[in-house]
Amino acid sequence: MLSEDGRCSVQDAELFVRRLGDGPPLLMIAGGIGSADSYIALAERLGEAYSVLVYDRRGHFRSTGGGPLSVERHADDARAVIEHFGYGKALVFGSSAGAQIALALATRHPEAVDGLVAHEPPAVRLLPDAEEWLEFATEQATSDDLVGAFKNFLRSIAGAALPDLKTVRLPNENEWRTLFARELVGFYDYLPDVDALRGAQVPLVLAAGEGSRGYYHYRPARSLALELGLPFVEMPGAHLAPQRNPKAFATALDELLTDLLA
Repeated sequence: MLSEDGRCSVQDAELFVRRLGDGPPLLMIAGGIGSADSYIALAERLGEAYSVLVYDRRGHFRSTGGGPLSVERHADDARAVIEHFGYGKALVFGSSAGAQIALALATRHPEAVDGLVAHEPPAVRLLPDAEEWLEFATEQATSDDLVGAFKNFLRSIAGAALPDLKTVRLPNENEWRTLFARELVGFYDYLPDVDALRGAQVPLVLAAGEGSRGYYHYRPARSLALELGLPFVEMPGAHLAPQRNPKAFATALDELLTDLLA
């Protein structure tokens, strides 16, 4: 399979970028701590039909991180990745925080988006219990106990088939510190611009995992779909299905992307 790594210069940072496969461009925006490698199994499967573009978010892993880590800045970075590989536009998939970035990309740079699948964006301001979740994000961001914040965060995405928290070790400590201290509140506080999404006329699917039913991270996608009068789709697995169940998830995602291109 064709594979190409590179460096993409953006404002106040330089991003590690990778292209896999050969076909219509598909940008995949990572959630969590922003690693391109989190999508590696999914990208390898989709690379049979697409040119899959992945990258480390600014401030994480192989990317440098100057400047603010706002959702809007991340969206501008995403556009730069598409352009770096010589494309004018691409299909876009984002999960969790990556879905928030993808929604911002569609409103700030609609000309760069051929179609978008947003999987479980934590757009909690769409929910009636928004203040509870914004307070939760602030608590994790300001906690002096990084391991405790990490465990609380894992508990919040119950339904993701996570291990017993007693056995959890904290991997990539600096990356989690960056997420909590510099990004988490912004990801939760970002409210997708419904009017701008309508005006952008970007083909859009809002999705959540069937295993996430009943949890907070399932509800924003459904609420946003209702606001926009668009389909809401359940996908295989739970919140971490793109990483934990790449075979079934790739099949479902390919079907959605094919429909968006039709």
